[in-house]
Amino acid sequence: MRLVVIGGVAAGLSAATRARRIDPSLEITVLEKGADISYGACGLPFLVDGRVQNAEQLTVYTPEYFRKERNIEVRTNARAVTIAHGRREVLVEGGERLRYDRLVIATGARPASPGITLHTLEDGERLKRLILERKPKRALVIGAGYIGLELADTLRRHGIRVTLMQQSEYVLHREDPDLAALVRAHLERFGVELILGVRAPEAASGAAPGFDLAISAAGLKPNVELASDAGIELGRTGAIRVDERMQTNINGIYAAGDCAETLHLVSGRPAWIPLGTTANKMGRVAGANAAGGRERFPGIVGTSIVSVCGLGIGICGLSAAEARRDGFQPASARIGALSRPRYLGGREVGVELIADRATCRLLGGTVTGEDGVHARINVIATALHSRMRLEDFEQLDLAYAPPFATVWDPVLIAAQQLRKQIG
Repeated sequence: MRLVVIGGVAAGLSAATRARRIDPSLEITVLEKGADISYGACGLPFLVDGRVQNAEQLTVYTPEYFRKERNIEVRTNARAVTIAHGRREVLVEGGERLRYDRLVIATGARPASPGITLHTLEDGERLKRLILERKPKRALVIGAGYIGLELADTLRRHGIRVTLMQQSEYVLHREDPDLAALVRAHLERFGVELILGVRAPEAASGAAPGFDLAISAAGLKPNVELASDAGIELGRTGAIRVDERMQTNINGIYAAGDCAETLHLVSGRPAWIPLGTTANKMGRVAGANAAGGRERFPGIVGTSIVSVCGLGIGICGLSAAEARRDGFQPASARIGALSRPRYLGGREVGVELIADRATCRLLGGTVTGEDGVHARINVIATALHSRMRLEDFEQLDLAYAPPFATVWDPVLIAAQQLRKQIG
């Protein structure tokens, strides 16, 4: 039995590794179109700003490691150009036909617009070199998602005046005007200009009028052309449609990672939120089932976190506007409270919780601040996974000691306020 995996980063290598554990006798080949595998793309902004010294530090494993330690053949610079499922073959650039019994597609995503981007190790090294050589004074970053906000912080650390431009009125793909206002005010404290609701100028050449450097961070789009040409169905999000076992509409072909959609556990609708955490989990399930296992991936609640000029921003679930559009009757409460006692250096943490008026089920949350954001957004994410009601969330037995938290944790204070609103 041969398993072929197309894609050698998060989802693809997770699939190959899990398949090997399920079936030690399986012949596994991974095809990666680029020169690098198994690297931490989320660390690229820190490579550019110097906190990570070189690209090798972001590389987790090498092809040699997979060959020697896991008996998995990983081929770099090997682009799959056609899937011929009738013959169970993948045509590789150069003419080779690689036979398979099971196939995992983990082709990932790519920048949605051209220009200078930050998506691969090569991109990170190129941008770092460009900053050193050009010594730009003013830079334009197009897109106020995770990468755009981190890039603004990165360029600021190089002493560059930064303008961040976003076509929508929101940041972090979150329909939340209060969050956008908070991020704008914080960026202004550090000299970064945030312009929302304006279409950015064309920046394909890496420059724009009035700027020495222009970088595109205007989102991603799933790499689905290879799958679509093979007759694999796409979902409503434009990514590959899969079931909870990561199987596509074609028996024996699985898809995982940034090229595939999944279920949003709060809205109950298909979602495409490309994140490394999700990609790794989806890859494990796809690999297990491709090797004969019976595993499932239930879905996501859209949990993510980013640090912008020292401000942590964690989000999960639905905003109030998104919840209303999905048929809920949302109520929300937003509070500010100390992360720990003031005598031990407590900082203000902002928490917003959203719940359904009719059922009191939690629907989403946002946590912002400079201390303890990660732990608190994870508490909310856990509650969303459990379909927890507000009255149960309010009684959570959370840890307390002055070095870590206050007697009433900010997430519980927010829950109390929201209960008062709903009545």
